[in-house]
Amino acid sequence: MSSIEESVEVRVPVRTAYDQWTQFKSFPRIMTAVQHVDQVGPAMTRWKVKAGLFSKEFMAEIVEQEPDSLIAWRSVGRDPWLWGDVSFRAAAPDRTVITVRMHIEPRGLSGRLPGSADRARRVVHESLENFKEFIEGLGDASGAWRGSIHHGRVSPSEPDPPRSRVPKWPVG
Repeated sequence: MSSIEESVEVRVPVRTAYDQWTQFKSFPRIMTAVQHVDQVGPAMTRWKVKAGLFSKEFMAEIVEQEPDSLIAWRSVGRDPWLWGDVSFRAAAPDRTVITVRMHIEPRGLSGRLPGSADRARRVVHESLENFKEFIEGLGDASGAWRGSIHHGRVSPSEPDPPRSRVPKWPVG
């Protein structure tokens, strides 16, 4: 098994970094190994990744998700071969530390090749650096999903803020 932990500090608030991370459709533009991500449901995604000559398609389930804090996932199948989490922590009001932790059980020929763990670590590091450049360039998230997932169960997203009962100014 390979374990990877990589962090990056981005110059945006936690909410902005987290909200952009929930936009899985943007991952192919940011993450070098990701070719395609489909959001099948609130807690289920379908991935197509390619590293070198090897490509793989798999389903991943989001098992824990807490807005502005954590997203944890695992691959779906007979045996989970990939699981991990990404956490978001404020370093300052306008800065966020993003940490990705992944655990990979080698499967097939690509997992037995020498240096596969080092390649995976480089891909994660490069992807975090690309995310940093992307979100700092945007300055704001292109979308958001603010729901929570606990033990695979989806809770609705944050309710809309209550409307003000104060009449619009100026009044008279």
